[in-house]
Amino acid sequence: MQKGVFTAKKKDGTVYYRASITYKKKHISLGGFDTKEHAALAYNEACRLINTPTLTINSHDENSPLPFEKWVILLNYRDNGIYFCTPIYARSKFFYYYVSPSFVLKFDIDDLFYYSSHKIMKRNGHLFVADYGMQVNILNRYGIRSHAVAGKDFLFLNGDDTDFRHENLHIVNHYQGVSEVTIHGKKKYRARINVPGYYVIGHYSSEIDAAIAYNKAIDVLRKNGLKKNYMPNYIDGLSPAVYAEIYSHLKISEKILNYRP
Repeated sequence: MQKGVFTAKKKDGTVYYRASITYKKKHISLGGFDTKEHAALAYNEACRLINTPTLTINSHDENSPLPFEKWVILLNYRDNGIYFCTPIYARSKFFYYYVSPSFVLKFDIDDLFYYSSHKIMKRNGHLFVADYGMQVNILNRYGIRSHAVAGKDFLFLNGDDTDFRHENLHIVNHYQGVSEVTIHGKKKYRARINVPGYYVIGHYSSEIDAAIAYNKAIDVLRKNGLKKNYMPNYIDGLSPAVYAEIYSHLKISEKILNYRP
């Protein structure tokens, strides 16, 4: 067996081959392969990468025996001396996260610890990580609702929707069902809810009032017999007593109060 290649077995007894390399005193797995020849090619490619300074991210070929994710991991370790188990390439003040060769995200260096231990996946247009057994939308990390709409509820200030650096994110609507509107020249916050069909709950002087009014509308609709799974707004920084005080005094639309499914 070639150096760096080892025989392994799956739970069902099927034999496969693992490739690994030791670099800078770090033992790095290169993946599992169906044949020992493929595993050997991956090992040789890893050796070529770490010993050829001119090779870069763009040097990876789609026919390379070494998976792209491992290519990025090794390249970062070679150039920056820091090992991550996710496809990160670090710079001085930010880092790139390579979801795929053609889909690259940019994050602040402050997020490095989190994404070095959480693999980003893309499904149905959403980006998420597995956290404590749950799929967590990465937007939540920046105070953006999971189903918020880019360009409406939040903005990428430089127009690059792969740039998740904090300075590039601007949240327009923090809460579900709440949007900023201008009425008679004054700024107001409109709360509305899909019953189905959108019903305006009311217009309020603060964003928090509108968010709580949305929660109150959910409670009223459920009490009236509407069986729909609404996600209420979480209001950070309010004590239960203050929340209850605002909740009790907020007026909501008669259409919501009188709605019957």
